[in-house]
Amino acid sequence: MPKALRGVLIPLTVLLLLLLINVIKDVDFLDISNVNGALYGNIPNILFGATELVIITIGMTLVTSASGGQDISVGVVATITSAVFIQALAAFGPVSWLSVAGALVVSCAVGALLGLFNGTLVAIFRIQPMVATLILFTAGRSIAFLIDGKVSPNLKNAVTTQIGGVIPGVPIQTPIILTVVVIAVFAVLFKLTNLRLYTQTVGINEKAARLNGIDPVKVKLLVFVILGICCAVAGFISVCKNERHDSVNLLKLIEMDAILAVALGGNALIGGKFNLPGAIIGAYTIEVLNRTLLRFGISPDAIKAVKAAFIIFLMIVSSPVVMSLLDKARGKIAGRLEKSASDKYGGPKTEGA
Repeated sequence: MPKALRGVLIPLTVLLLLLLINVIKDVDFLDISNVNGALYGNIPNILFGATELVIITIGMTLVTSASGGQDISVGVVATITSAVFIQALAAFGPVSWLSVAGALVVSCAVGALLGLFNGTLVAIFRIQPMVATLILFTAGRSIAFLIDGKVSPNLKNAVTTQIGGVIPGVPIQTPIILTVVVIAVFAVLFKLTNLRLYTQTVGINEKAARLNGIDPVKVKLLVFVILGICCAVAGFISVCKNERHDSVNLLKLIEMDAILAVALGGNALIGGKFNLPGAIIGAYTIEVLNRTLLRFGISPDAIKAVKAAFIIFLMIVSSPVVMSLLDKARGKIAGRLEKSASDKYGGPKTEGA
């Protein structure tokens, strides 16, 4: 089986299995209702709930591919940039679609700078990504706390409520639409640029990339900047959903789910080739897993333990060692079947035949 297909097949199979379990528990699980012109139900809620994770996972996939490591500060970067968004929105005066767009641009610029900071430590000073991003992971929420005025500012107005919820006349929740837009933007980038090729080449072999005219430092800086912008967009969506900014709890520990989504999507955490569709499906799979555990009455305190055991099982099943063993087993079975068919229909004819 091609590796790219396998990367999509594993998380997709798990996702469908989790959905089947929910359908067995509740036959109405897949029902979708129309409430005041908007679509609601478990499936829309899953798509709605996973928006921030999907967007961050996209950037995390690129960083993992190019640097062979992970950024553990993504939740904190989203917290800082969303605090900047709140302050910029207040500075721009009356809230309107134009002022929200302006504040989002400012927060994305800050996200790019924070990504550049992390990328500089990794690409220029050659610090391991997880160690380099530990700086912001440790201090970032305190920085956000200072930016938002040591309070949890409320954000409730017609524009941001529609961004975090539903725009009148549009049946799909706005965060879902924004997620589709982000995915489409990356699809276009991969189609029109060499971003995918350069990222994978640097992740596979930096020396070979340099010999072919690709600057590994610039590529690593670029993917960290992209991840910073993804974090800013995710933070923007999160504060619009919650209608407030919380420096302590906003997207707390989302970095762990993003790393798991990358791994679940069939991407090697040591870098190299990446499978973005697999990572995106992995993000939705994790969201379904979280909701499934809650639906089965598992307490929030125990969810992390159950989830960890489930993830460990998935990682072992999808590991290169297990996949290699399965490939060998399939090869042996196919060989035996071919030999059996050859003996039965293609072997030497007996006397009198």
